[in-house]
Amino acid sequence: MKNKMFCYQCQETAGGKGCTVSGVCGKKPDVAGMQDLLIYVTKGLSTVTTQLRKEKKSVDKTVNHLVTMNLFTTITNANFDKEALSRRVEATLDKKTELLMQVTDASSLPEAAFWRGEPDEFETKAASVGVLETENEDIRSLRELITYGLKGLAAYTKHANALLRDNEDVDAFIQSTLAKTLDDSLSMEDLIALTMETGKYGVQGMAELDTANTDRYGHPEITTVDIGVRKNPGILISGHDLKDLEMLLEQTVGTGVDVYTHSEMLPAQYYPAFKKYPHFAGNYGNAWWKQREEFEKFHGPILMTTNCVVPPLASYRDRLWTTGATGVPGIRHIDGKYGETKDFSPMIEQAKTCEAPEELETGTLVGGFAHEQVFALADKVVDAVRSGAIRKFVVMAGCDGRMKSRDYYREFAQKLPKDVVILTAGCAKYKYNKLPLGDIDGIPRVLDAGQCNDSYSLALIALKLQEIFGLQDINDLPIVFNIAWYEQKAVIVLLALLYLGVKNIHLGPTLPAFLSENVTKVLVENFGISGIGTVDEDLTKLIGNA
Repeated sequence: MKNKMFCYQCQETAGGKGCTVSGVCGKKPDVAGMQDLLIYVTKGLSTVTTQLRKEKKSVDKTVNHLVTMNLFTTITNANFDKEALSRRVEATLDKKTELLMQVTDASSLPEAAFWRGEPDEFETKAASVGVLETENEDIRSLRELITYGLKGLAAYTKHANALLRDNEDVDAFIQSTLAKTLDDSLSMEDLIALTMETGKYGVQGMAELDTANTDRYGHPEITTVDIGVRKNPGILISGHDLKDLEMLLEQTVGTGVDVYTHSEMLPAQYYPAFKKYPHFAGNYGNAWWKQREEFEKFHGPILMTTNCVVPPLASYRDRLWTTGATGVPGIRHIDGKYGETKDFSPMIEQAKTCEAPEELETGTLVGGFAHEQVFALADKVVDAVRSGAIRKFVVMAGCDGRMKSRDYYREFAQKLPKDVVILTAGCAKYKYNKLPLGDIDGIPRVLDAGQCNDSYSLALIALKLQEIFGLQDINDLPIVFNIAWYEQKAVIVLLALLYLGVKNIHLGPTLPAFLSENVTKVLVENFGISGIGTVDEDLTKLIGNA
């Protein structure tokens, strides 16, 4: 039976409504179907683990890791390998069958808890468990909003797990909430409350990852990053997983191979622990969506540690490697369990045979403005605000993407009055982080806090300023939000901000297709969420007169 496809989890979904023939991201209907099935069986497993917890029985952390990796694997631009997805479905069904035998009372469990199909049944089942199986548009919208938030939360949880840091409360919440998305008795009001609770755990999950990263690698510090190239052969590492970078740097010591960061790995340059490696070169290239033209010119191996991967061109296909949640059919994958050292030696040997990277650009970038670094500058920042040197901060965190409409963010940054500072995190910064925007009394006008998960830093900075200025409401700060989104990690960041009470967020370049008219109305009425307009209109609305 041919899979029916419907996917609208990312901002670039076809026509702003949903991909039904093939994914704009590059995934085919059979891959989309296997992802739908993986989510379904993961929800089934989660109903079992949630029941076990209700019965006061323990759930091993390896099961938690299975759930988070399953969710991460289905994030946009992470995994295009149908066979790898199918193996995850089988592993999940095996674990569910094992755990189901430990349940004392299974009477309230849904059908998903009991379904046990064989691989030759997967396609047929996949066609019946997709997004559209929830008929009520508003319930469907909220279920998907929650599920996408959980996917983002799972991604951040996975990064913390890689550093051997686990949070049972977060894992239990992810699983119990997945189970609730199968519960037809929950009303729209129930699901709205659950959406806000997802934001609460989003804050907790990002805090956990922040602690995991800073405990191991130190707090990010102001750093000048070279964007040129050296003369040695190199390996380019992209994605978000700092543990993978650490292992790669260790294994390339003394090999004559340099290591460059790409896209969301740029903020690794800001951590003190990585600066001890003389072969840790600069950042190469721009945001994820330009990788097809830039990877050709790198000449050496490229390691994709997480999303975002674009199906590769033939010209560099033999130099692309994946690890973790990522997967592309026919591309070599490097495995490794948590706590084990991955073996990157085949990739390193390949690098030795390659030419040095071709220069794309020259110059430097400055970043490293995570919460501790900004707290150290707090007096200077507060003085600049009180003197009027800084009129406002505008949070322009989130994602970049290939749509022409995203040029809005570059133009917005260019037209900002000279007394406004940009706070950013995530790959959205590539729209403006190389523009000559200058500084205000030595404070750069683009303060890069790091990766998308480091939006947590921006929230902490806002809360600290609220405390310093003695304000009752975070929305009384001279901070406005003009956020770009692309995929599911941006969803959990948005929900986290809403949980913290942030209102009047501008979200673009389009509002999510998975928000129904009624759900959008709730977000508008309760939180002031709005889409973007023209640059000039939004400058007046958010900043005021120049």
